[in-house]
Amino acid sequence: MTLRSKQRMRPEPQDALKIGEVAKLSGIGVEALRFYERSGLLGRPARTQSGYRTYDREALERLDFIKRAQVLGFSLDEIKQIIAEKQSGASPCEAVRDLVRARLNELDERMREMRRYRRELATTLAEWDKAGIVAGHICGLIEGSKMKHQLSTSRARKLQTPSRHRSTKA
Repeated sequence: MTLRSKQRMRPEPQDALKIGEVAKLSGIGVEALRFYERSGLLGRPARTQSGYRTYDREALERLDFIKRAQVLGFSLDEIKQIIAEKQSGASPCEAVRDLVRARLNELDERMREMRRYRRELATTLAEWDKAGIVAGHICGLIEGSKMKHQLSTSRARKLQTPSRHRSTKA
């Protein structure tokens, strides 16, 4: 038997999981796993003799953490910072509380802005209903609108897209 055939026959550790198994167990796609690895969210896995990635059970715990943090609204960049802080030996809990506190303040402001926008839009619609058809270049209703409030494009996009998708999405 040659050295090469002995290497091929070497059994893998029992707790080693291939990328497809990790994807299935975690519910995270293979490409996302590779992205997490490249971006530093997930540590570099061991490799088999043939170059296949093998993960340990700790990788599943990390992926569960990432998914939970995303559900809470953390971006992948924020999650990476939280992980880095923990790896440096510090507890990230205070920073996490500060991030959530700031996010709640932002959300409260957006909700106030949305309520103002809704009131103005409802008033405008009521005026349009009274006006009926209005002549104009394209639509006289829009051309004659006197709405004061305007959602900024970036704000409107943020309101339509959940915060976990704002940053790099895997």
